This record gives sequence, structure tokens and C-alpha cells, in this order.
Amino acid sequence: MKAAIITASDSGYAGQREDKSGPLIKQILEENGYQVVHEILLPDDRTRLSQEMARIADNEVAELLLTTGGTGFSPRDCTPEATMDITERIVPGIPEAMRAYSLTITPRAMLSRATAGIRKSTLIINLPGSPKAVKESLEYILPALAHGLEILTGQSTNCARS
Repeated sequence: MKAAIITASDSGYAGQREDKSGPLIKQILEENGYQVVHEILLPDDRTRLSQEMARIADNEVAELLLTTGGTGFSPRDCTPEATMDITERIVPGIPEAMRAYSLTITPRAMLSRATAGIRKSTLIINLPGSPKAVKESLEYILPALAHGLEILTGQSTNCARS
């Protein structure tokens, strides 16, 4: 499966802060057999984020699109809104699962506004911004994603376990 990564960070985009979450996502994905075909660092700008997400999905760049950053309470945090602007179907179970798991680690997990959705044949998931939370969340959801992506892309047609 092909994957794309978008990091949303004003300070990262301005060169004032190193993006550690995007490279960590790439490492985890590649260790799990995904081919990372696109990575980009963008400012916390709803229009730019949604346009890039739509471009990736519409041009079939990747079946899995992971974002990092922009899911908190800061006035500039807009990744969930940008995601919802362009998704055709929501997938509430993925961010619910990430929050439920993360709540076993920190009560601050309830502050995440992450969302997930589908556009065409691309699954879009908002991950947290911190490397620690990215690692915990991604490693928790990754085992289930493969099957969902197989169903989404038509590689599998049955959800029943044999």
C-alpha cells in the first residue's frame, strides 16, 4: 500500500521547529510494509491542507493519508476541519479507538479533535502532533488498517473472519 504524510505546523513550515512526527510516521509505516510516496510540511491553513488532501486522494497518490499536528485547541489548529471539508464518508471508529487507547496513558487524550474519513479510495487519518502520541496511536491502529484498506481498494470483499 502507498501512503502519504502531511505535517501541519506553522512553526515547522517557517523553519523554526524541526518536524519529528512526520519522519517518525514514515519510519513506522515503512517498517510495516507501506511505501511512503509523498511527504509535505504545510502551515496550519485550512484551505491549503484540504487542497493537498484532496489532491492526494483525487490523483490516487496514496491509499492511506496520515496527517500529524493541528488537532488541538489552538486557534490555528484546523486539521480536523480541513479533513472534514473534503471527505465523502467519515470513519469515526479510528479516532475513537486512538483516544480510548491514549486515555489509558494520559487524561489529556480527551482533548484530541482528530478525525478520519474517506475520499474516493483514500483513507485519511489525523494523528496527534507529538512524536510520543504519534507512535502510540499509529502503532495501536496500524494492525487493523490493512484490512480496512483492502476493503476500500477492492483487494478484499469480505469482512467476515474465516
